Amino acid sequence: SRERVSQGSSGINAEYGECVQDENDLDEMNIEILRNKLYKTYLEDFYAFCMELGGTTAEVMCPILAFEADRRAITITINSFRTDLLKDDIENLYPRCGMLYPEGLKFLKNAEDREEVRRICERYGMYKDLHSGVGDGPNDKTLEDRFFQEEVKMLALGFMNSFHLGVFFAFVKLKEQENRNIVWIAECIAQKNKSKIDNYIPIF
Repeated sequence: SRERVSQGSSGINAEYGECVQDENDLDEMNIEILRNKLYKTYLEDFYAFCMELGGTTAEVMCPILAFEADRRAITITINSFRTDLLKDDIENLYPRCGMLYPEGLKFLKNAEDREEVRRICERYGMYKDLHSGVGDGPNDKTLEDRFFQEEVKMLALGFMNSFHLGVFFAFVKLKEQENRNIVWIAECIAQKNKSKIDNYIPIF
């Protein structure tokens, strides 16, 4: 919102500080919950900021951030299986700026397994084919790989427009993927597993 974006640095710090729990409660589970709460707040603030900027920057950045919000919601759902987290606690970790918000997030919080998550994703055009090619076979992709593939496509589109700030974000994120690719190739060589060396995520 406009009010949220225009607040002073002290207000922003206070808002992020609300995510921090008592240090005595920071076990492994609570640290992960804290991390997700902080990232949720960051994404929602960043999305609101880009909306405030408007123009081509908003047109480029908002879909990218919405995709990231949905990715985190889907990942949080899958990682919550076989944990003691309550449904409402899971929902509170979902960023509320993605294309799945609000209806899709309601479905996700009640999902019981990965197959149900897949069916929910198929209701939304952009995620209809997200799970295609995902499996445990030697030539299959992981769901994380599929997310990276779709993210790279969206980031590359950021270079198709001029006079906007999204190109800097896209450049940095593509560099991160380039680093992941280098690490993947290096690990395949070190482990003498060259049959999988081409399973990196092409950038262009």
